[in-house]
Amino acid sequence: MKKIFLAFLTVALVASASVFAQASNSNGSTSITDPNAANIGNDSAREALREISVDRFEREGFWNVHCSSDFGVIAGRLFEGGPDAKEPLNDIKNTELQDTHVFGAKIEFFKRGVNSFYVTAARPLPIEGITKTVSVWVCGRNMGHQLWLLVQDYYGHNFEIWMGSLEFSGWKKITTAIPPSPDSEHGIIQQSVYHGNKPGLRIVGFRVDCAPMEAQGSYYIYFDDLRAVTDLYDQENRDVDDMDDSW
Repeated sequence: MKKIFLAFLTVALVASASVFAQASNSNGSTSITDPNAANIGNDSAREALREISVDRFEREGFWNVHCSSDFGVIAGRLFEGGPDAKEPLNDIKNTELQDTHVFGAKIEFFKRGVNSFYVTAARPLPIEGITKTVSVWVCGRNMGHQLWLLVQDYYGHNFEIWMGSLEFSGWKKITTAIPPSPDSEHGIIQQSVYHGNKPGLRIVGFRVDCAPMEAQGSYYIYFDDLRAVTDLYDQENRDVDDMDDSW
């Protein structure tokens, strides 16, 4: 009796697998034995990743510095120079832009403690497309402070993203990934079906959280070459005679 039951179960499983395979092939989805080439690499085919320049820290008075008056005095200005290891940007639109300065900030601490200071743009810097990563060259003077990126999403909500520690000597390129929204309702939202021509992400600036035991005396930090890797698929595949949904 047990052998008859096992044989019947085996036949039923084989039949179910055959029906499932036929159903999968009939609706166009991919199966192991008969893959559908139209569905392979579908996500990557809809991406046009480009590295673009967001700001090169060349404009006098565009970047501002701020800290609590209880902890110290801060100042910021442009300096000539830049990192020697900086790679050229493959961007035809920005090849002729000036790139000879860096932005420096100096803070003189009154006392040790838990404190932060800010380096912010005069106005948020918009990035077209869907931003994947943001990078900036930093000279951190080998202190254990922490660098954070300040951004605004599509709806103007503010977020902070950890970029890394400043405990290194000389110049270093620091890169951070922009976490995608899990459901287009929470987290950093960069696009909407209602206004597709609006920039999805804006760079507000940076925050430096100081290590309490190292926040003494004078501290110097320098920034250069703020870039982003962004997906410009929608922008590059938009018809030239398409209407602008901003009326």
